[in-house]
Amino acid sequence: MRFLVIGGAGFIGCNFIKYILKKYDNSRALVCDKLTYAGRVENLQDVWNNKRFKFLKIDLCDEASLTRAIKEFNPDIIVNFAAETHVDRSINEPAPFLRTNVLGIFTLLEVVRRLEVSLMVHISTDEVYGDLWGKASANEETAFKPSSPYSASKAAGDLLCQAYWRTYGLPIIVVRPCNNYGPYQYPEKFIPKVIIRALYDTPIPIYGDGSQVRDWLYVYDFCEALDTIIRKGSKGEAYNVPGFNERRNIEVVRDILRLLSKPHSLIKFVEDRPGHDKRYAMKGDKILSLGWRPKTSWSDGLRKTIRWYLENRWWWEPLLSDEYFRADVPWRK
Repeated sequence: MRFLVIGGAGFIGCNFIKYILKKYDNSRALVCDKLTYAGRVENLQDVWNNKRFKFLKIDLCDEASLTRAIKEFNPDIIVNFAAETHVDRSINEPAPFLRTNVLGIFTLLEVVRRLEVSLMVHISTDEVYGDLWGKASANEETAFKPSSPYSASKAAGDLLCQAYWRTYGLPIIVVRPCNNYGPYQYPEKFIPKVIIRALYDTPIPIYGDGSQVRDWLYVYDFCEALDTIIRKGSKGEAYNVPGFNERRNIEVVRDILRLLSKPHSLIKFVEDRPGHDKRYAMKGDKILSLGWRPKTSWSDGLRKTIRWYLENRWWWEPLLSDEYFRADVPWRK
């Protein structure tokens, strides 16, 4: 099986590459990645010399390079993780999100439309459904109601994929995961940011009162879910991948502080983010019907994640100057 993984040097993409190379002895993987700030070759160093792995630096919007890579590698499956993903950055500077998450997806779809590819899997997000505070959890037919430039750009890419299935019959599956966490997640994101700031006894900023609810899934469990969808899912369908693990942000912070034996006095409540959604939540009947279940409990996943950051300071210490790691409310000028 030949996997072409776009955005494979990012957090979830690099974990998926390692998953498939370990699970399938006959698999080959080509990673195409632009190597933005969050896509790093360091994320792939333990598979870099694997004879079944290859890397190309390619911008998702570069139609000619994408076409050449697909023709030469001749993949059985294309999995697209490539995206700008950080909500705070999208509030400050929306343009890169529209370029990658909309124009980039359009470019990829046009390339796939001209070439014979058996399956394309596009990774979307639960944020396309918007704020579900006080509402039922979303199923795959729930209307989109994105709140941020990030989620709006992801919704647009998601809808383009659906349109290309309906109009051109492209063999596409859309996957909408909840919040993933685990190794190699960039420090701007919630859980690694809390872990690292706690290690340095630095105040941990919490938007509003911390009552926002997110559903959490350990990244290895998501890799298994994605593998299940590739093997058993139906083309033209969308699949939610929930973690069945809803928690308030303040609870997550307190759990991390407890595991690190750090005081709750590090918590610092700050002005809430503009348009901040209170709750994301999805139903998972379709993915459950394929036989997948998350295996990693919240406590085990959090312990594994904390241990990884404790044991891999070489990976994250060079990133601590990032303004979105240091700033409490980055959109305030």
